Amino acid sequence: MNREIETTNGYTPTIGLEVHAELKTATKMFCGCKNAPHDNEVNTHVCPICMAHPGTLPLVNKEAVQKVLDVGTAVGATLAGYTEFDRKNYFYPDIPKGYQISQFAYPLVVGGSLHNVALTRIHLEEDTARSSHEHGEGSIVDYNRAGVPLMELVTEPVIHDAETAASFGRELQLLLRELGVSDANMEKGEMRVEANISVSKDGSLGTKVEVKNLNSFKAVQDAIRFEVKRHIALLEKGEKVVQETRGWDENRSLTFSQRKKESSHDYRYFPDPDIPNFDTVDSGLISVSRQSDISDKIPSKIREKYLNLGLPSKQIEVLIDIPTLRAYFEYAVVQNTSYAKVAANYLTSDVVGLMTSGAVVVFDHVLSDHLAAFAELVGMVADGSVTSRVAKDLLPEVLKGSSAKELVASRGLATSSDAGALGTVVDQVIAANESVVAEYKAGKVASMQFLVGQCMKATKGAGNPAILRSLLEERINK
Repeated sequence: MNREIETTNGYTPTIGLEVHAELKTATKMFCGCKNAPHDNEVNTHVCPICMAHPGTLPLVNKEAVQKVLDVGTAVGATLAGYTEFDRKNYFYPDIPKGYQISQFAYPLVVGGSLHNVALTRIHLEEDTARSSHEHGEGSIVDYNRAGVPLMELVTEPVIHDAETAASFGRELQLLLRELGVSDANMEKGEMRVEANISVSKDGSLGTKVEVKNLNSFKAVQDAIRFEVKRHIALLEKGEKVVQETRGWDENRSLTFSQRKKESSHDYRYFPDPDIPNFDTVDSGLISVSRQSDISDKIPSKIREKYLNLGLPSKQIEVLIDIPTLRAYFEYAVVQNTSYAKVAANYLTSDVVGLMTSGAVVVFDHVLSDHLAAFAELVGMVADGSVTSRVAKDLLPEVLKGSSAKELVASRGLATSSDAGALGTVVDQVIAANESVVAEYKAGKVASMQFLVGQCMKATKGAGNPAILRSLLEERINK
């Protein structure tokens, strides 16, 4: 969400973003080669088509087109009826053809908005190969990435601070992952951000500079902040900002000039004569049922749904960030909406802790019996069948599919509210902790929690904590 516009020395920054994301498809954009750009064996997923041998013809990847249309649906954009692919002509060592197949005049998606940022367009193109310059003389090129489907999303120049730009990138990453469009791992180059930055005093657009290939949200923020300061410093000295493309040096925290910025006419776009234009509706790529399914996966819709269930924002963001946890949550809530808060508490604290420590591995695709076991445990906590302490102890086994009811029954862990049996435990704890009892009588309220904890430990977590506290207070104060 855009913040209130801030100025520095009277200058207002204006930022537009271009985001590239590699799509999760089985094959490349225009050929049948496996889409595996990160394969350790270089130049193994190549063929005459993606290597641009003379006489070869591209064939459009229908799955890639569908994924871009899905994103367009999610952001409320206009989906193209008529669309075509163009040749974007420029030479670079990692483009085998000497041109890139992209979209110019008729993109798949126009308009829409995400995170309160207006979008210009979303189009589809092919990725370049990967160049490496760290092997002594010359460069090494791996063509496994050449031809991988690449979605490009362009925002309107309506962002005015670095924080909003980074926040937009995070929201887009969540959306792409939720829709299954892209893994969008920035450290792997699966999502790359380019920022177009200018400053002015009168609200108009200043001279634009593009910072390329930002591979982390921190880099997005730092590069924008650096450029804004650089532009203002130049203008304050009476100098001009040069329209150019710059890179970001992570180690030195500064941008550096790469080349003078081209305009669209420099690329000599023209429709690719080897790829017929087509209509997305006639091709069966747009359907009402698919649009309905997509709307349920939009992060903002999920937030709204979870807020209505009474979850705090921090828990909601954890569930959105980790789809596997959300699968457990959704299954539990389907059983009973009253389970929502209990399920969210365990998932966002205890289960996350177990995952972080390595005690539990939660896989991307959770088995149905694992989901059922967790929901069963949550239900037992909700109805008082087991205490929170017992539930925490059983979690690692339950997450692996063990029945909570069977574990509780076999180990005698059902919640005990028998005042007689619990009274015996209370008497033993009081006798064993006379100094703590004395502290409590002297006014140290926190000592009571220690005594309750000792009682819970003695009952293996099965004692009803409310009854234990009541019995402790009764016996100590008489």
